[in-house]
Parts: sequence; C-alpha cells; structure tokens
Amino acid sequence: MRQAWRVADVRAAEQTLMAALPEGTLMQRAAAGLARRCALLLQDAGGVYGARVVLLVGSGDNGGDTLYAGAALARRGAQVRALLMRPDRVHLAGLRALRAAGGFTVAELPERADLVLDGIVGIGASGGLRKPAAAVAERLGELRGRSGARAVVVAVDVPSGVAVDTGDVPGAAVTADVTVTFGCLKPAHVLGPAAVRCGQIELVDIGLGPVLRAGPAVSVPDAADVASWWPHPGPASDKYTRGVVGIATGSATYPGAALLGVSGALAGPTGMVRYAGSAHEEVVRAHPSVVASPRVAVAGRVQAWVCGSGLGTDDQARTTLRSVLATALPVVLDADALTLLIDGKHAEDLRRDAPMVVTPHDGEFKRLAGEAPGHDRAGAALKLASWMNAVVLLKGDRTIVATPGGEVWANPTGTSALATAGSGDVLAGLLGSLLASGVPAERAAVAAAYAHGLAGRRAAEDGPVTAPDIAAALRPTVRDLTGQ
Repeated sequence: MRQAWRVADVRAAEQTLMAALPEGTLMQRAAAGLARRCALLLQDAGGVYGARVVLLVGSGDNGGDTLYAGAALARRGAQVRALLMRPDRVHLAGLRALRAAGGFTVAELPERADLVLDGIVGIGASGGLRKPAAAVAERLGELRGRSGARAVVVAVDVPSGVAVDTGDVPGAAVTADVTVTFGCLKPAHVLGPAAVRCGQIELVDIGLGPVLRAGPAVSVPDAADVASWWPHPGPASDKYTRGVVGIATGSATYPGAALLGVSGALAGPTGMVRYAGSAHEEVVRAHPSVVASPRVAVAGRVQAWVCGSGLGTDDQARTTLRSVLATALPVVLDADALTLLIDGKHAEDLRRDAPMVVTPHDGEFKRLAGEAPGHDRAGAALKLASWMNAVVLLKGDRTIVATPGGEVWANPTGTSALATAGSGDVLAGLLGSLLASGVPAERAAVAAAYAHGLAGRRAAEDGPVTAPDIAAALRPTVRDLTGQ
C-alpha cells in the first residue's frame, strides 16, 4: 500500500527533521537521490559524460535541489545549463555549486537536450504556472521534437503547475516522464489529472517517515492489499457461508443492466446470486445458477443488496429501492437508485445503521451533492460521504473511494477502456458480491474498483471494449489477482 501526505503535514515533518540535522542536510539528501535517478536515465540513453542536461530553475528549495543535482551531473561530465526563472531569487549556494562543477546559466531554453530537470516550482506553489514559466513549459514539447531521440523530462518533487493537495491542474503545467519525489508521496502523485502528468514516480528516502505525525491524505492499494482482503472459501464453506448477494437492477425495459450486474456478481467471492426484478426470466436464461424472482420481497435470504442500474424511476422502481433500504443489510446504490434519491422522498429510508455504498459518476454526483466534484475530487467525495453517512465510490480515471470517517483511497488501475455503457453495472455487481461475503464496505469498494480496472485493461488487449467484455475478463482477472 502506498500513502500520500498533504503539503502542510510534509512541511511540519521537514521542520522537525531539519531541527535535528546539520543545516542543508535534507537538501543534499534530496539532490543526491535526484542526481542518481537522472544518471541512471542518462546511462540508459548512452551515458552521463557529454550528455546535454537542461535545468529549469525556480526560486526556493526546489530550485536548490535542482541546482545541486545539476552540479553532481556536471562533475560526472554532463553538459549542464541552467535556465533561471527568477535570477533575483535563485538559491545562491546551489548556483555556486553548479558553476564550480562546470555548469553555466543560459538566457533561454536551449535547442537540444537529452534530459530536462523541471525545478520551476515545488510543493509550496499554488495555481498554474505564470509567465514566463508557462511559456517555457509549453516549449518543452518543441524541445523534445528538436532533440531527435526524445528528451526525458524529470520533475523535481512534483510537475510544476499542478495543485499538490488536490491533484488538479489549474493552468499551464509540466508533463514529466519521471517524477522524483522526496520523503513521501503527495496527493498530486495519485489523484486527478496531475497524476497523469507525473509519469513514473520514484520516491527518495530523506528520513521523513519517522516524523510524519499526521495520517495520510490518500491511500493507494496494491495487488497484495486486494488479495489479502479477498475472501477465500475453506474446506467447510458452502454456498451460504460464502455469502448470498441480491441483485435488484434492470427491468423488462432494460434487461441488459440486470445481466451485466449479475455477471459482475458471479465473478465475486459469494456462493450464490439471487436476482429480484422484472428481468428475472432473461437472467435465468443467461445464468441458470442464479435464483430469480420478480420482487425483492420474495427473493429470499441475502447478505447484501445491489440496487439501481436499469431500474427506471417509476413507482415500481421506487418500491424496489424502498424495499432494499428497509433491510438491515449492506447495500450498493447505483444509477437509477441515485436518481431516485435526489427528490428527497427517501430521506427517512437513508437513516440506517447498515453499510451503504453509492457509486456516482460526475453527473450523478452533481445531482446528489448539488454541485460538481470540482477541482478537489477527494474533498468533494469526503463531503458527500459524511453527509450521506455512506462510502462514496466516485468514478473516474482515478476512481476515489471516500468514507464517512475521513479516509480516502485512490484506485491506480483505471483505464479509459472502462468508459463504456454498462461498465458501472458490472462494477456494482462485483462490489455487492464482496459486501455479501463480509468484506467491510470501504475495502469492498476499493477492491472492486481495483479488480474492475484490471479487467478493463485485460479486455482492451483484444480491441475496443464493451461491458460484456469487462464482465468476461473479470473471472481470469480475479483468479490472477487472488490465486483462486
């Protein structure tokens, strides 16, 4: 599991650590790690000696890290040139070190480069890049084109111009191939459009871990986390002890939603799937193992319910939603169920003790919350989770899971292949299966998003992806992920 911390918490930890170390130690640790990674990249491209390195140097410590790293590369024979964004505010000791090592400053972006170090602004900046830094960032693409073999852009701590605490990109910003960050990850490395700008991320240990007092702002699961949460049947397991999930989705008008939700549930860990709704005949024809009935009231015993997609918004749909919410069971609400919540008629039904997970995309989120997620998607999801007392799975390229208790998770397996009709129906079914098998709501949401993303990637290997392709890919994906 990876974790990311907010800027204020990083700054507090840095201050604590600097008070216990000789002056300049943290900067030298950061610069040494940065130079080491750059040297490895240059080695792969033909060697450090004679390589053309361009430093984009802003003010403050970020610029100092960049200058010291450039000095280390110059001592190994690289041709290092520094473009100073603010000569009047440059880190003077770093600039002296660069010049002493044989590097020099330039007045404009050179015509050629093998590697560019982006040290324009660090984690203390806010807003997009301003002139002239914005113009320099835009010209990086031209520099890459002129350099023949593609110039590698390495961001120092974060790509300049991104919003570090939210992952937003509010204006002009650098797009890096590699981001070398110090001490710990920051939210921009794992959230929103900023994460895409980071490229490959390398973490340099500068000793910050023991003094990070605050909890992480964002957690990012890995395959081992998800595999450890996934239920495994034992010798004494039967279809009931493994869990029974109820699917109350689809309708005679939209039977596909029911079929896709059931497909997702069948790929999960439960031992039985019950379907309740007017598409029950279509479901049984496609999935003979499913026990189907026309209504929730006569569906039989389940451990969790999935409700919403393809349900419609008529009186029958409202009755189905109310029946699901009236149970003392965990529920997943998706699509039409979210639409039905908006008019407030189910406010009383939402006052329940059992876990609830809602899975909106941005449009549904706006209708539920009264405003779009905006630039701070994690903060918006947290606010809705607190208001609804529900786990919120906010869909997107970097799907976010937020809990009423203040936890935020970012899913790392998202892919544009999932942007296809019915994909969310499959996700909801899988999530419901995990809930019914006893996985806590936040872990179930994180694990479902993770496996769903991997299935989307797997399906995309064979060409354009549809929701049935994602459902078909889930079973082998879960097998590889969990060893089952």
